[in-house]
Amino acid sequence: MTQTERNKSTHKTFKELSIQVSLNGLSFCILDTAHDKVLVLESFPFKEKAHPESLVAELKKLMEHDDIRESDFRAVRVVHENELNTFVPKPLFSESNLADYLKYHIKILENDYINYDELKELEMFNVFIPFTNVNNYIYDQFGSFEYKHAATVLIESLLKKRRKDEGEAMYVQVGEQQFNITVIRGNKLMLYNSFPYQAPADFIYYILFTFEQLELNPDTTTLHLMGEIDKNDERYRLAYKYIRNVVFSSEKWPYKMDRYIDPKLYRHNNLVLLNSF
Repeated sequence: MTQTERNKSTHKTFKELSIQVSLNGLSFCILDTAHDKVLVLESFPFKEKAHPESLVAELKKLMEHDDIRESDFRAVRVVHENELNTFVPKPLFSESNLADYLKYHIKILENDYINYDELKELEMFNVFIPFTNVNNYIYDQFGSFEYKHAATVLIESLLKKRRKDEGEAMYVQVGEQQFNITVIRGNKLMLYNSFPYQAPADFIYYILFTFEQLELNPDTTTLHLMGEIDKNDERYRLAYKYIRNVVFSSEKWPYKMDRYIDPKLYRHNNLVLLNSF
């Protein structure tokens, strides 16, 4: 019996699977909804940035993981993390014009499929190109599933933690070769952008440039760091040198973590993946 057939059987399961896909690596998480407990959380960074066409080969390796191969899931979610997206205010949005929103800053191929997420609280849409080959493969394995863009999950999770009268804050999600900057004032999105970088100097340059362009005060605007960074990191030391309030974002998760999961994987890492449930 195939995995898809098992999922379509009458066997009742309370497990849900979430997979985050990017050109820099894969992560997955399994949640036991009956006990509000994360059973498995693992990340697999690539040694070199992958090509979109090679993602399915990497996913096939992931599917051989015992916790996925030997489980049934009542729900499967995929989070696409890439730079192939843009935000469109609701008054300007039309489902028939999706390619027009992207074509000025993204090279769109003839066979690209374009979709969108609605961010209701912000009254805007995140228009993006998912990894279509990934979606096709996941459908073959599990049948129907849900998917969103990583920026949607990130921004929605940040807004849930904020008060409407709260001032500006910058949130920086750090990867090895790429990082995202999100700036929020109250419950309004001021900026979301993604930057490639090679050295700590590049990292702090883009952050300070964003401060300057948005006229943010480095003495009063808090910089929240998340992802692959800690206090021993040169990137952190540079940020702390120029910005008064630098903190590490963390979550009080509504579910327990299995005792075998390394705490560093959920303290301020994998916040998008864990917020996708």
